[in-house]
Amino acid sequence: QVQLVESGGGLVQAGGSLRLSCAASGRTFRINRRAWYRQAPGKQRELVAFITNGGSTNYADSVKGRFTISRDNAKNTMYLQMNSLKPEDTAVYYCTVGGPTGDYWGQGTQVTVSS
Repeated sequence: QVQLVESGGGLVQAGGSLRLSCAASGRTFRINRRAWYRQAPGKQRELVAFITNGGSTNYADSVKGRFTISRDNAKNTMYLQMNSLKPEDTAVYYCTVGGPTGDYWGQGTQVTVSS
């Protein structure tokens, strides 16, 4: 089992920045995929970014050039640096990790961008 705790959400003005953190505990040595998703009111959950064990990253077109996913293996923590935030980035953000035993999700953290 893997437990995830997210932090870093909040209210920010358009053009501002936030950094989300996702701390993992438990059987973290078996994790082989890490990603951030988000879900806006009335919309489906969507993939924002993922990072492989090798460090390769991929981003949704809507966040390319503004968001950066990273991880600190020593701290078992994943990050999402969000710059140049827009009102349409408003959503609940979830981190997720996966491995042989399944996928695990954080509790979600609210990000609200005011115009």
